Amino acid sequence: MDERFKKQIRFLTEIDKEKKIWRENLLSDMSRHENDAEHSFHAAVMAVVLSEYFDKDNLLKVLEMMLLHDAVEIYAGDTPAYDTEGMKSKEEREKAAADKLYRILPKDQCDKLKKLWIEFEECKTKEAKFCNIMDRMQPTMLIDALGGISWKNRNIKKEQVLNRNKITMSGPDKIREYMEDVITRAYNDGCLK
Repeated sequence: MDERFKKQIRFLTEIDKEKKIWRENLLSDMSRHENDAEHSFHAAVMAVVLSEYFDKDNLLKVLEMMLLHDAVEIYAGDTPAYDTEGMKSKEEREKAAADKLYRILPKDQCDKLKKLWIEFEECKTKEAKFCNIMDRMQPTMLIDALGGISWKNRNIKKEQVLNRNKITMSGPDKIREYMEDVITRAYNDGCLK
């Protein structure tokens, strides 16, 4: 077996650890919390299904970015969206994790995937914006399926959700309207303060 293939297999084995990174969000049936791999998969499927509302010239790039955007959490851990203390060190932890994780791959793939991760984080390109919208919409959709109880249990404020979803609200009208409806209902039902 050549060295390139060995490195690729090592990376693929390493990212299996993403299945053990638990997130705060519950599955829509409330049976348990979701893990990072499930979140990334679900958001990638959402990107495919909802791509008609976006410029989909580069859907493959969007899917690559979506499937790998949280892989760095294998080393950095998941930082919950409303964890203000954890957010203070998130960028530094994730950058170090990206250096460690992508270095496993052959140089060309390391450079490509790390560049995609940076692009997602910077959220400047149309593909990165598409991914960030899916990344934020996915947990909101699950919280909505549970009647907003996750927000209520954590005493989340409407303003926090709106700030977290600025990119989502700047997206396609259908998605913005959906998100506004979810947030308004949660607020009116007392699930958001």
